[in-house]
Amino acid sequence: MTFPAMPPAILQFFRASQEGDADTWAKAFAEDGVFHDPVGTPPIIGRAAIRDFIASVLPAFRPFLGLTPTEAHTLGSHVAVSWRGAAVTLDGRPVNWSGINIYELDEAGLIRDARAYFNRAVFQAQLAG
Repeated sequence: MTFPAMPPAILQFFRASQEGDADTWAKAFAEDGVFHDPVGTPPIIGRAAIRDFIASVLPAFRPFLGLTPTEAHTLGSHVAVSWRGAAVTLDGRPVNWSGINIYELDEAGLIRDARAYFNRAVFQAQLAG
């Protein structure tokens, strides 16, 4: 699937998710970036903490197929992206979810703030089996 046109850091965010690369995924964020995953939960603050969070999630899946952007809308330093996520649990159950992320980029083009909007209960219900 071809990704929609997006700023480089947002492309990096999605490509790294599909590669399961926590380091590259986190490097899309500014050093003091903030990740709300999902909105309504305590924010993850700082690139190192974001990297640790991503690295803690990935081992629960084999494979983690990542997030696939379906539409992107950019206005200045703000980007809204709709996406679909897919993974397979360690015991072979498929997990599918979708949402919309809203990004704010800093002057260097890195993610200053990312807000993920998705139904966490639907995601967790699939994990519970």
